[in-house]
Amino acid sequence: MQHRQLGQTGPQVSALGLGCMGMSDLYGPADREESLATIRAARDAGITLLDTGDFYGMGHNEMLIGEALRTLPRDSVQISVKFGALRDPAGNWSGYDSRPAAVKNFLAYSLKRLGTDYIDIYRPARLDPDVPIEETIGAMADMVKAGYLRHIGLSEVGAATIRRAAAVHPISDLQIEYSLISRGIEDSILPTCRELGIGITAYGVLSRGLISGHWQAGPQAAGDFRGYSPRFQEGNVERNLALVEALRGIAAAKGASVAQIAIAWVAAQGQDIVPLVGARRVERLRESLGALDVTLAASDLAAIEAAIPKGAAAGERYMAAQMHHLDSEQR
Repeated sequence: MQHRQLGQTGPQVSALGLGCMGMSDLYGPADREESLATIRAARDAGITLLDTGDFYGMGHNEMLIGEALRTLPRDSVQISVKFGALRDPAGNWSGYDSRPAAVKNFLAYSLKRLGTDYIDIYRPARLDPDVPIEETIGAMADMVKAGYLRHIGLSEVGAATIRRAAAVHPISDLQIEYSLISRGIEDSILPTCRELGIGITAYGVLSRGLISGHWQAGPQAAGDFRGYSPRFQEGNVERNLALVEALRGIAAAKGASVAQIAIAWVAAQGQDIVPLVGARRVERLRESLGALDVTLAASDLAAIEAAIPKGAAAGERYMAAQMHHLDSEQR
């Protein structure tokens, strides 16, 4: 397994991380045993970075990871946790809470569910519009001093917020969507992170399966948010899948799958970027791991750019209400 440094102050992690959300939430039913097998297979393959959120399945995802890691040395993995998203018993979203007292409350519950004494990277899931980021980061810094956190990260925030946060405490990385069809970070966010020595953990590298080469348009399972996600809607999905077909020829010429090319493209954008893959099954994990063996020459990158130029995607990343909560999308 190759490794990369998460920013100037963050940990050394595997060059590919495992995003565990889909094992508990938002992508329809998941198989518990297959999920546990996938986490174990990821660790056996050398993946050390496991990403979760305390609101994924309302704590279920953290408990799943905790169960999978009971037989592993704690220092053999880095656990990244997002916090702050509020949900009701029906699973609906009701805002964000990043007050200092809430930070410590969320952290206490996460430590218990994960069965660990510390979290490697802790990050607010979104910017809380009612709480200055300096107050949130200050509370997290207190938890670093107390030994409960190793590093502080951010998620889906813009350049100005990144600067304000970094002025309070070193930031290891920014977690944000980055893929062939989600390249908004290239304008100001990525340059800001590089200026400040902050790494990128890129989620959505396959755009939630849309550019995996496996997606087929049609009705989705109950509980799968892609059923109402803009890029998966009729009129948009057909245009987006046409981009995938353009990529398929490039993948075939490289002897790789579409998913492997899409992941390799993200990894090729800089040594400071670590792609997160949301594999829920061992089979998909193995395919994703194959991306690490794909080398993209300048001619390959040019061909990919021609097939899927920046801004080619049809539809927004999220519905309008969710886009409103993305500090990273505010202009």
